[in-house]
Amino acid sequence: MILEERIKAFAKLGIFLEQFSTPGNTREPMMPWLEELNKQFYRPLDLVIQNSHIQNPWFTEDNLRHALGHAGRSLNMGDIAAWLNRYRITEPGETARTVAVIMAGNIPLAGFHDMLCVLISGHHLLAKLSLKDDQLMKLFAEILCFINNDFQGKIGFEEGRLKDFDAVIATGSDNTARYFEYYFGKYPHIIRKNRNSASILDGSETKEELQALSDDVFRYFGLGCRSVSKLLVPENYDFTILIEAFSGYRHLINHNQWANNYDYQKAIHLIDHKPHLDSGFFLIREDESYNSPIAVLNNETVKNSGHALDITGKNKDILQCVTGKPSLSANIVPFGRAQEPGLADFADNIDTMEFLVNL
Repeated sequence: MILEERIKAFAKLGIFLEQFSTPGNTREPMMPWLEELNKQFYRPLDLVIQNSHIQNPWFTEDNLRHALGHAGRSLNMGDIAAWLNRYRITEPGETARTVAVIMAGNIPLAGFHDMLCVLISGHHLLAKLSLKDDQLMKLFAEILCFINNDFQGKIGFEEGRLKDFDAVIATGSDNTARYFEYYFGKYPHIIRKNRNSASILDGSETKEELQALSDDVFRYFGLGCRSVSKLLVPENYDFTILIEAFSGYRHLINHNQWANNYDYQKAIHLIDHKPHLDSGFFLIREDESYNSPIAVLNNETVKNSGHALDITGKNKDILQCVTGKPSLSANIVPFGRAQEPGLADFADNIDTMEFLVNL
């Protein structure tokens, strides 16, 4: 299977997945191949979307549909070709490597980009799935094999100890990263650690910009590395406007796990007399750390936007992305786009494709 065929297969997968951004949606007019794909897989994937919260309460239908819709829109022929054009991809053929990928399960589709990179580069995938997300990737594998049978034998899943592989991509916490380094250090590898994201505010943001920022903060319950966990704000910043703009996510208080974390953090802050603002569904506190508990948003006071850029620049090794007004810097992600990474937005800012094409 040549690169062009792999690109076409993932582009078809994208068209199929984009249908699931809203319930009961099917693309019209429907191409014959898509009609066949829907007959075989529409219902099974729709059931996974509706029932994933039973296995993992953080995987709500709304978040799954958002993730699938974004993945679908990203997997188009033009964007895939433009992304791959920066690499010198040669057909591995008989020299194709088996790449073991240890996938995270913190947010829906956390391991999908690694799956895409391994397969589209021509290598074989051996995936170890998170127990929190062990259905979607297996279903994607079936769909890809249905689209192009040449994927048969190139995708495998391991529930026990990994063996018979040539390289490793592993995603986990800072603690598990040490474990990964010990066991996989002798192989070519990418080992990812904890990351967080931040946002820079100057106080002149519109209500619409702050509402967009709320997506960066609360989408996927703030559990992703691209989730904004800290705000850098000017002196005497008025959080009243921000809290009002964030009210579109007030429904999170009806989610049991979120509510439990909110109640716990509220109690801890009250008992310990820690200064904080209580929005009614999340807390805001002054804290220089980028890692905040669920239902808590940290903030740090800065002199100005230049000072904020200097702080985030010094912490680039622990930050996945920084959102704000694009005029601040070429590296700033616009408000509301943190959870919609492009194909070239690699986790931990490590170029996975460059790693794979040079195996």
